[in-house]
Amino acid sequence: MLPKLVLLVLPFLAFAAKKPVTLEAVSSSSPSPSPRVLWAPDGASYVARARDKVVLHRLEPKSETELADLKQLEGQAKTVPSHGPFDWENRRVTERPIQWSPDGRSLLIIAGGDLFLLDIAQKKVRQVTATNFAERDAKLSPDSKHVSYRQDHDLYSLNLASGKITRLTSDGSPTRMNAKLDWVYPEELEIGTAHWWSPDSKWLAYLQFEVSAVNVYSHVDYSKVEGQSEPERYPKAGSKNSTVRFGIVPAGGGKTRWIDVGSSDDYLFGRVNWTPTRVLVTRLTRIQNRLDLLSIEPKKGKIETVLTEEDPYWINLSEEFHLLADGKTFLWSSESTGFRHLYLRSLAGTPAQQLTTGDWEVTDVACVDEKARQIYYTSTEASPLERQFHAVSFDGGPRRRISQAAGTHSVSMAPGCAVYFDNYSSLTSPPQRTFHRADGTPVEVVRPANTKVLEDYEILPTELHQVTGPDGTLFYARLIKPAGFSPAKKYPAIVMVYGGPHAQTVRNQWTGLTWDQALAHQGFVIWQLDNRGSAGRGHLWESKVFRQFGRQELADQLTGLDYLAKQGFVDPMRVGIYGWSFGGYMTLYSLLNAPDRFAAGVSGAPVTDWRLYDTIYTERYMGLPQRNELGYKASSPVHAAANLKGKLLLVHNIGDDNVLFQNGMMMMNALQLAGKPFETMLYPQKAHGVSGPARRHLLETTTSFFIRALKP
Repeated sequence: MLPKLVLLVLPFLAFAAKKPVTLEAVSSSSPSPSPRVLWAPDGASYVARARDKVVLHRLEPKSETELADLKQLEGQAKTVPSHGPFDWENRRVTERPIQWSPDGRSLLIIAGGDLFLLDIAQKKVRQVTATNFAERDAKLSPDSKHVSYRQDHDLYSLNLASGKITRLTSDGSPTRMNAKLDWVYPEELEIGTAHWWSPDSKWLAYLQFEVSAVNVYSHVDYSKVEGQSEPERYPKAGSKNSTVRFGIVPAGGGKTRWIDVGSSDDYLFGRVNWTPTRVLVTRLTRIQNRLDLLSIEPKKGKIETVLTEEDPYWINLSEEFHLLADGKTFLWSSESTGFRHLYLRSLAGTPAQQLTTGDWEVTDVACVDEKARQIYYTSTEASPLERQFHAVSFDGGPRRRISQAAGTHSVSMAPGCAVYFDNYSSLTSPPQRTFHRADGTPVEVVRPANTKVLEDYEILPTELHQVTGPDGTLFYARLIKPAGFSPAKKYPAIVMVYGGPHAQTVRNQWTGLTWDQALAHQGFVIWQLDNRGSAGRGHLWESKVFRQFGRQELADQLTGLDYLAKQGFVDPMRVGIYGWSFGGYMTLYSLLNAPDRFAAGVSGAPVTDWRLYDTIYTERYMGLPQRNELGYKASSPVHAAANLKGKLLLVHNIGDDNVLFQNGMMMMNALQLAGKPFETMLYPQKAHGVSGPARRHLLETTTSFFIRALKP
């Protein structure tokens, strides 16, 4: 029996009065996200940016107060001269340009590279630094008396009362970076900072990255007349990682105590957290199949192991660590059951208490209410395509669903867990922000949904489909039929694919003015399916790509293509495929390993040989290339260039810091040696994606290619 269509969204509207979605509309649209909420420590107020203003919002009584003008502060800051080549700092490095002091009395603001302290009660701003260098990764101490920051490659502490600056490290250099992350750690471990204050403000823990032995990739800036060299330290699979040391230094200055947490040849260090008296380091083996939570006493450096997890595939790091007030019990999440769930654990190592269970995932923890003994979180329990807000007690009793509307809820809850903001959308509802009490009771609509796109443009319906594979596996897919659709016609189709770990593309959430819509208005059927290996369905679902990329993903995509063909309105001889990054890889892999199923493909920024991608990501899934030579070769499209039958457009940024342009060059060379014609479009941007005015050019190029390749 054929799988059923499970949801048809966007009921038929009077489309005739609306404008078709064009490339111009897509490239000129810039939806403004809701401003980030920065809650005060007491949960009674928050600050948010309103354009260039910092605005304080009090909840009861409700009020708004403008506190600072960021443009004005940037004008006061001393100019930081640009020097040297592009430094390739990873885009996932997270600095907080606005942050509350822990006592709730002030805000630390970073503007123009300098630091400013804003007194909330007085509404006065004091410029703390005025230097010709940027104070990076600034953080207020827990006692609100000091601020730490990084200058170049060393760590400093500044006394806010006296202005005294203490240099905490002195051996920093371009290859020895104190409290500064290398490129691959934030990219693949999602760690955004490299130093942490102790709760008593007496110590700073930090990571030191020695990168001198890491492979240097030679980017060149061709926009300069002389062609400027801009080297990037990029560790490729199987090669040397940065040598990482974990140190603890007195906040008032002094000698760093280096803690032996293991060799960087064997381990990765993914998370750091403090207890009142100890510092915790989350350590992974290099191939990431074992995790140790280490507890370290800062004065003497004594190490104890709190817990160990092992997995036959790999372990995904998470952010779900919350220490309770007793200083001994903590909230932890784990995928040991095959799905990420919540546990209460003890630093003493006693058995864990599981709080949530089921064939679904906890995706985020919003708040821990110790007084009410409640944990608030979002999960996929209602559907893998949704994110709903729930609560569960410390006893692990019955779970309580708080959000109700089908779709995607992203929650920002106040400290103390009394109120929260819900950023909600669905395939039929544009994003809106609402304010609620902890039990879900709505208080007000803070930012109503902007329906102008729906009113002005013919947004074609997105259908969500369930597809059952030959082995009974259930897949989710989405379908957009062309404008003026007739079931009696045969249409060309474009398969949109990502297909890799840590991404889920089929969701019940707003998409709006997208390239998909523009293509559907050009007469294409749009199809996308989340194969095994993608996110949102649990760790066991994801683990099917273990030690060989491409094979399982393509098999699942072909199952989806078979389902699509049975609908009767797609011409099987005019099927294209498009993807970027891992999706670009999947496009190439599909064209070369199922050449009779795809007539054309656009491959954007693809990995073409997995030996060229970074250590941490690649080795997590593929292991070391020295120990999995056959798996690497079978997974890499560059070895199958001779199989190309369909039309191919390769797209890449020459300055891609993530999937290096070397991947594109090796694929081009392999295709040329195999005598296979193909098209290429290169962009000079120093990024993994194409943005700005060039984005319009990219959309026009790829659309034109599919029209030429797939339309009669």
